[in-house]
Amino acid sequence: MDYKLPSRVENSNKSTYGRVLNIAGSDYMPGAAYLSSVSALKIGCGYCFLCSSERVIDVVAAQTQNVVFLPLDKLVDSVKHLPLDVVEIGCGLSQSDLAQSLFTQVIDNIPKDLPLIVDADGLNIISKNPDIFISKGLSSVVFTPHPLEAARLLDCSLEEVLADVKLSAKNICKKYNCITVLKTHRTVVVSPDERIYENTTGNNAMAKAGSGDVLCGMISGLVAQGMDLFEACSLAVYLHGLSGDLAAENLTVYSVMAEDLISFIPNAVKLYLNN
Repeated sequence: MDYKLPSRVENSNKSTYGRVLNIAGSDYMPGAAYLSSVSALKIGCGYCFLCSSERVIDVVAAQTQNVVFLPLDKLVDSVKHLPLDVVEIGCGLSQSDLAQSLFTQVIDNIPKDLPLIVDADGLNIISKNPDIFISKGLSSVVFTPHPLEAARLLDCSLEEVLADVKLSAKNICKKYNCITVLKTHRTVVVSPDERIYENTTGNNAMAKAGSGDVLCGMISGLVAQGMDLFEACSLAVYLHGLSGDLAAENLTVYSVMAEDLISFIPNAVKLYLNN
């Protein structure tokens, strides 16, 4: 891995390092909103706006004072008018009627060239009606599926996805015109122009709920700082896995939780910068 982390300059402020809008969380999955928001900040972005329900905002606000909160009725206005660098949607969103409405509002109003990172329930919503998403013609999209989500996106079996992970990622790229981060024990990142990165970091300690939310936030945080989409995805995957390796070394593979990955991001960044 030889991609450079976004540069930091002395004459700068919070806006210098980008703004993430995160549409995440639901009444029974507020943790996903926390993990995907804080990880974006921990990797270096300047602002993270979390748009979610009042209950989710209350839960996240009790855990951190570093996120800016937006109520759901401000979503469309925020997508249209906030000076955003990236939008992430789907972590813990659920597939309720409200979640589907929120997703539709985003893809109907987001500027076509504004980077959009879609994870988890966002992908499940797309898989139910792919043509609605494809017809929007968005040009800067990242999908971050695990194998079962990939199977839904391709309308094929899980076994077919696992039989050839790289081919499955390529097929998602072609179908949806997106960069695909297909998460396995050796996560692959594939672009529509067939650039491929296969990750070498990470371990079974990361097989815990919330790990993917942390990765989604890390990708968004790097994109917000101006990195090329493919490079941001690849570097985020590498650092996410490295955080998991460092966490497992300190906590054992049994005891690592998703929030521990966030705690070890600084260690992973330091190690990467020193190599």
